[in-house]
Amino acid sequence: MKINAIVTGATGMVGEGVLHECLNHPDVEQVLVINRKPCGVIHPKLKEIIHLDFQNFVPIQSQLIGYNACFFCMGVSSVGLNEEQYRKLTYDITLHIANVLSQLNPSMTFCYVSGTGTRSDEKGSMWARVKGKTENDLLKLPFKKVYLFRPGLMKPTEGAKKVLKLYTYFGWLYPLVRALGGASTLKEVGIAMIHCAQKDYGKSVLEIKDIIAVAADH
Repeated sequence: MKINAIVTGATGMVGEGVLHECLNHPDVEQVLVINRKPCGVIHPKLKEIIHLDFQNFVPIQSQLIGYNACFFCMGVSSVGLNEEQYRKLTYDITLHIANVLSQLNPSMTFCYVSGTGTRSDEKGSMWARVKGKTENDLLKLPFKKVYLFRPGLMKPTEGAKKVLKLYTYFGWLYPLVRALGGASTLKEVGIAMIHCAQKDYGKSVLEIKDIIAVAADH
């Protein structure tokens, strides 16, 4: 199955890594990135829309038709934000975009990057509740399939430009965290998303071990 994918968050670490895998994968024919600022990547497969208001995708919706996958990699840290601010940037924006895409492309597979520790029962810490609510409401939308990715520590792709300082300082711990089941590579996250767009894996929530297994399955 050939994939025409929309990628959000390509100016961040996870989105950059997923975009890299899409552009290099033979089964991905087209990639559309939607950013507030240019991602700095030029490629024959790639189209970019610069759009400032992520709370209103209606003005660009005519350009979003014809895609069968969305790899949603946008995200912000909850550090320094209260619950209302974090919910607006996490839940509100995600559900607005997903609602628009589900109406335009009902045959779309939607992959959402959440995070390990997210609570499906919407309890626990603030960020875990908000992410859990976001996941639960995405599952209610009329997509072909929704996959909820819960990665932990991710080893950046070699040559990546948008590596978080956390990974620069603590990258040496990766082999240990991987051995303990708490880490994957960013390449595995991207490849797993592509595989999810091609095949039904029977479960919606993909924890770290699931991401690694799906990436290896082809």
